[in-house]
Amino acid sequence: MAPRANWKGFLRLSLVTCPVALYPATSDSEKISFNQLNRATGHRIKYLKVDADTGEEVANEDIVKGYKVDTDTFIEVTKDELENVALESTRTIEIDEFVDRSEIDPRYLIRPYYLRPDGKVGHDAFAVIRETIREMDKVAIGRVVLTNREHIIALEPLDKGLMGTLLRYPYEVRDPAEYFDEIQDVKVTKDMLDLARHIVEQKAGNFEPEKFEDQYETALVDLINQKRAGRPIVPKDRPKGENVVDLMEALRRSVGGAKSAPTPAAKKPAKKAKKAAAGQKEMLMPIAGKKPAKETTAKKAPARQRKTA
Repeated sequence: MAPRANWKGFLRLSLVTCPVALYPATSDSEKISFNQLNRATGHRIKYLKVDADTGEEVANEDIVKGYKVDTDTFIEVTKDELENVALESTRTIEIDEFVDRSEIDPRYLIRPYYLRPDGKVGHDAFAVIRETIREMDKVAIGRVVLTNREHIIALEPLDKGLMGTLLRYPYEVRDPAEYFDEIQDVKVTKDMLDLARHIVEQKAGNFEPEKFEDQYETALVDLINQKRAGRPIVPKDRPKGENVVDLMEALRRSVGGAKSAPTPAAKKPAKKAKKAAAGQKEMLMPIAGKKPAKETTAKKAPARQRKTA
């Protein structure tokens, strides 16, 4: 069952309109999370909203938004006043233009969403918009209001639906010159490039997300297992970085290591990433909030991989 929609409204291309719903395309709910505790009592920490001057707790209905003008001066803005700043994109994603996907700088990408028809009506209009974008091999650019902010959204076909990616505004992207200007200009020789290119060719493969395992998540499961079983925690040795004294020699040694390693075609199938639930089979009890692992028989196919966040 699909999660609750983050936004519902209409998708419009000129005079073609259909009701749609926007859903988050990623989730962090399967990741292990921690609570803050009082070391002395073991009780959870509770945060209160208090007046900065009086120290007294303030009820939610008495809390309003304010824009800071200077140290002690705020301009209060009410909920009704914010709602009066009504934008058409609050209820409608209007497609403004179509661009090539290659023109969108990756720095402008924020997060992906799934867009689908809302209800039983509008599927025909939705299909027309979707297939037009697919046929033109373009990305549709529109605007949508989420969490009281208007965002640019890029729409492109994905299976029977649309994927919408929120985009940043130019003022949100930092100037790289602030970070890169102090990088030294280094002349890289052809021999170095040839050796480095050989290393890359030896490690070439295809992007298959399911073969990647969240090693930190796995380590957290192991840590919790050990603590719940009362076993002592032994610190692991941390890898030590080494300064490269002779870059050419390091490249040559890397090429030698790459040659001795099997090529991608000869490698055994990568070990599939563990699901968070699967990792909990070893738990004394399942971690709260996680789905229990399903038992499988030898005749059944392996469980599906967990979606990446």
